[in-house]
Amino acid sequence: MQFGKNQKVELIKEVPLFGGLSKSQLGSIAQLADEVDVPTGKELIAEGDRGRQFFVLVEGTADVRRRGRKINRMNNGDFFGAIALVSDRPTTASVTATEPSRLLVITASGFRRLLRDSPDVQLKVLLALAERVPDN
Repeated sequence: MQFGKNQKVELIKEVPLFGGLSKSQLGSIAQLADEVDVPTGKELIAEGDRGRQFFVLVEGTADVRRRGRKINRMNNGDFFGAIALVSDRPTTASVTATEPSRLLVITASGFRRLLRDSPDVQLKVLLALAERVPDN
């Protein structure tokens, strides 16, 4: 079953990264998001690779591993891949689906275009990302 634009907006607005955005801004993001179903064991992000996609986990679970060690479990509504997209640095962990999962995926080029063309969205997204980065 494919999500319509309104369903995508409802899913995306639950993501803390996009929490401060207007309905119109959320609609712009929803237009960029593709819906993807993946099987158990599918590696979504490989540690050390360049970030190419931003993911919102709609249904399912995924494990996050750094240097082979599990450090987190992602669940419905969790998102990952944004920091590598914004910073153009290698990803810091691998993420693998631990059950059949449905995700919304935004490509790096689409995400960057959105940030470039919408300064107000860019500011809100960068502030949300800053909140996710631990203090050193």
